[in-house]
Amino acid sequence: MPPFESFQSAESYYATLAHEATHFTRHPSRLARDFGRQRWGDEGYAMEELVAELGAAFLCADLGLTPETREDHAAYIGSWLKVLKNDKRAVFTAASHAQRATDFLHSLQAISADTNEGAMLCS
Repeated sequence: MPPFESFQSAESYYATLAHEATHFTRHPSRLARDFGRQRWGDEGYAMEELVAELGAAFLCADLGLTPETREDHAAYIGSWLKVLKNDKRAVFTAASHAQRATDFLHSLQAISADTNEGAMLCS
């Protein structure tokens, strides 16, 4: 992540962090999400970016954040449209994966909260 100060607002920072955290869940040791991505800009890449954007939106909603739309989001729209035109259920698939990612990230928070609570009790 770029330094906090490089963002226009705290909400923009945390929205970007939510997007990147959603990508974090893609790893085989976490949710093992694979859309056949071969290179930047292909349909697998576009699908993963759609999952990350939806996951970030879900996380921001959970946190009560309303970040502004950034200009660089427009760069993804063309690739998303191609995926959505080729697969009418793609948005549902992406939303399902985004929800799983959000649930996974929330589960990590619960573990962290339990660990911290236990540490407080031992103090």
